[in-house]
Amino acid sequence: MNIIKFSATFLALAMTTHTSYAQVSNQEATKLGGELTLMGAQKAANAAGTIPAYTGGLSHDASADPYTNIYANEKPLFVINKNNLAQYRNNLTVGQLAMFEKYPDTYTMPIYPTHRTASYPQNILDKAKKNATSAQLLAGGNGLTNFDETVPFAIPQNGLEVIWNHVTRFRGGSVELNQATVPVQRDGSYTAIKEHAQFTPPQYLKGGFDAEEDKNILFYYTSATKSPARLTGNVLLVHETIDQMNEPRKAWQYNAGQRRVRRAPQVAYDAPNTDGMRTADQVDMFNGAPDRYDWKLVGKKEIYIPYNSYKLIDKNAKYEDIIGAGHINQDYTRYELHRVWHVEATLKEDARHIYGKRSLYIDEDTWQVAIADHYDRRGELWRVSEGHAIQLVNANTSWYASTTNYDLFSGRYMVSLNNEERNAFDFSSVVKRKFFTAAAIRRRGKR
Repeated sequence: MNIIKFSATFLALAMTTHTSYAQVSNQEATKLGGELTLMGAQKAANAAGTIPAYTGGLSHDASADPYTNIYANEKPLFVINKNNLAQYRNNLTVGQLAMFEKYPDTYTMPIYPTHRTASYPQNILDKAKKNATSAQLLAGGNGLTNFDETVPFAIPQNGLEVIWNHVTRFRGGSVELNQATVPVQRDGSYTAIKEHAQFTPPQYLKGGFDAEEDKNILFYYTSATKSPARLTGNVLLVHETIDQMNEPRKAWQYNAGQRRVRRAPQVAYDAPNTDGMRTADQVDMFNGAPDRYDWKLVGKKEIYIPYNSYKLIDKNAKYEDIIGAGHINQDYTRYELHRVWHVEATLKEDARHIYGKRSLYIDEDTWQVAIADHYDRRGELWRVSEGHAIQLVNANTSWYASTTNYDLFSGRYMVSLNNEERNAFDFSSVVKRKFFTAAAIRRRGKR
């Protein structure tokens, strides 16, 4: 799959599944801002010229409409289908190939010119560079120390560091979200689950960061269900921690029917989510503690991944236009050739999870997981997930326009969408710490 060549020393480090606790040297870190971007991506174009050089991404424009498809006039370079699949298979994942096998008559991938649109605020870039020589994994790799807000390992030495870069990536600060998570049945029928959420790292709280209250918090998150009626008023609250060894994730749930708030330690790992169509740690493509797996960095590859997927947030499109039987309408998708980090996760012998192996592909420019293939305990490919990326120029950050999770066994799938929702992303929302308390979600959970 066009594996990018590493030095022998780096590859030896990268292939190990053991945790590295040392930061990169100051000399190594000088590559950031030189041959590498400050986020750690290769600046140069690929040898074939099919991946361009990085030139800074899309410019930040706080007044811009983030839903505008700036590439609306572009046409696909070509469309991969069952007839020409063999020609392009070296730049596809096992999961993508499985989708063509499962749906040979309807599944296609439109391939467009590659645009490296990722861009971030300068202070975030500066923190990523600083973290490269200071941040460390805690013993066992289940937490961080000497870490400041975002991307601890811009020059990763192993798979676990790549995963932490995804988990801690910058997402625009404090954001209010309105979205629909849609479980789709085999015949294409569905009932959308609509939610109103708030995601806020402690640095963006109204009143600011508190050195004592927020010292071990990566972000605060709460989500209230708006529909369907049977779920309306249910609220989830999460305090995501940085040192998960000493303080695991804290979660609470308010059940509107029972009118009670309860601690929810089960909101993690392979707890069922979205009518059982994905696990709790598949939300955001991967989240939470990585301690149940051994993580192996396979290397860098050039893969066709979902990118600049502005059609999926088109306000003129309806959910019924996008959702179909087996998979979403691929006419609304856009794939581009990008360099990705390939990481394989193998379940530890003494650990429990419904997935025995996971194969993740992480975009070098954004640290977002673009594709994830999930295998059952027998080693059979079970589910294929895609994260359809966009650059939100008003917030100067990358995000997902949509995520999908296809079940190859049942023919069902899950898709997250927001094009029918008002104010899908609101980065002007600033809330106080008390918004993320059990008392607050009890007040919010009303039918």
